[in-house]
Amino acid sequence: MAHQLPETTSAPTLFTHSHPQGIDPSNPHELSASLYNEDLAPTTRKGRTWNSYSIFTLWANDVHSLGNYAFAIGLFALGMSGWQILAALGIGAILLFALLNLSGFMGEKTGVPFPVMSRIAFGINGAQIPALLRGAVAIAWFGIQTFLASQVLSVMVIALAPGAASLQQTSFLGLDTLGWICFVTLWALQLVIVSYGMEMIRKYEAFAGPVILVTFLALAIWMLFESGFNVSMTTGESRSGLDMWVGIFGAAALWVSIYGTFVLNFCDFTRGASSKKAIVRGNFFGIPLNMLFFGAIVVVLTGTQFSINGAVISSPSDVVEAIPNTLLLVLASGALLILTIAVNLMANFVAPTYALTNLFPKKLNFRTAALISGVIGLVILPWNLYNSPEIINYFLGGLGALLGPLFGIIMADYWIVRRARINVMDLYRTNPEGTYYFTRGVNFRAVAALVISSVVALLLAFVPALHVVGPFAWFLGSGAGAIVYLLMAKRRIDLADIDGEAIAVTPKH
Repeated sequence: MAHQLPETTSAPTLFTHSHPQGIDPSNPHELSASLYNEDLAPTTRKGRTWNSYSIFTLWANDVHSLGNYAFAIGLFALGMSGWQILAALGIGAILLFALLNLSGFMGEKTGVPFPVMSRIAFGINGAQIPALLRGAVAIAWFGIQTFLASQVLSVMVIALAPGAASLQQTSFLGLDTLGWICFVTLWALQLVIVSYGMEMIRKYEAFAGPVILVTFLALAIWMLFESGFNVSMTTGESRSGLDMWVGIFGAAALWVSIYGTFVLNFCDFTRGASSKKAIVRGNFFGIPLNMLFFGAIVVVLTGTQFSINGAVISSPSDVVEAIPNTLLLVLASGALLILTIAVNLMANFVAPTYALTNLFPKKLNFRTAALISGVIGLVILPWNLYNSPEIINYFLGGLGALLGPLFGIIMADYWIVRRARINVMDLYRTNPEGTYYFTRGVNFRAVAALVISSVVALLLAFVPALHVVGPFAWFLGSGAGAIVYLLMAKRRIDLADIDGEAIAVTPKH
């Protein structure tokens, strides 16, 4: 059963107060079934399988997502030179490297997923707020990214079977028949992968990483030959002086904000990390080095295409569609599909799955929660969301703006207020004397800090007069969350540092 509590032969003395009728022999650690199941439990030290390569391939996939390429290519189209784009990505990469290590170390120390980690700052019940906010953003983007991937699959199908184009003449609920077939196929494939848990996701990322790197390197080399090794570093008159530096730092800040989701719930992955060294090494090769490689690919793809016909591509898929050989086009499109699935699984599937498991730990395990997340991602008809600028900007944009304040609050509480001293056992107890019980299970100081700092974040996101500082919205929102929380946080707290090895579970899938 997903909610079965671990059995031990003797009751440890980790919890200072006793059960009213003595300690229950079947639950010697006094854990609550409303807070604990095998998927929310800490991971055992010996059972952790995420090494440096695992974390590197996580970034090898995500950094090279089509969305990231569209963003970086957009900088080229806005007048930034190739060298300025590389500088922006380099600065952003250094900032991300630091932020992801801070977030990742939390998962390595405690072994718990993000919803449980949120209990430290928000309380055992209040943690539902950050978990559901993060999950809601992710589940919508899961559907949207699956839809975008299905469009690539449609191109592949028509290239192999031109007669399939006739399936695009009929539609249902806003999507043509071929689109439905491709969407449901990719949707089901992702559900199968994620149903086998985090270990299968790790294996898929490890497989996809090299495929993606080789594919984009091959595309860049092909374009170099097509252009006669002529790479335009600018579309014309590039920025200079103060305007140049504002553009560089603004682009770097936006690059970091793209990863606002990941820096928040990176512990979902590093809870399986073998050591802090594995996190640092994986992040180093996966973030600074890999992002510079990514930047070089962007410069080559855009610069060579511009030198050929004076046009700026919008995505690497533009290059793929121009490949004259059908077999090579299909292979390249297949690689883009592998990439999109890899990004979707880690960025948009894991978070809502853990959020739902945390919401109903007695009823759901990782597999059933993943299935429910997938079904929601289907029934929201994501192609209609994608085609609605209002929903993207106001609903998803508004929810996304709240992730910065959440990050600031959680980091300030963990590293400054608690000095990284965590009683992991109390994260699963409903006893009012527990460290994270606060007031009826909610830390209202953290909730108040979130409300106040969210106002700042939303104003930055939606008030046109503040567009000048818009690129720095994530940093400003995160900083506001941290400052407000530090001003309000209770200082006299229990700083017991107790690991959760006694209740830890070795992942079985």
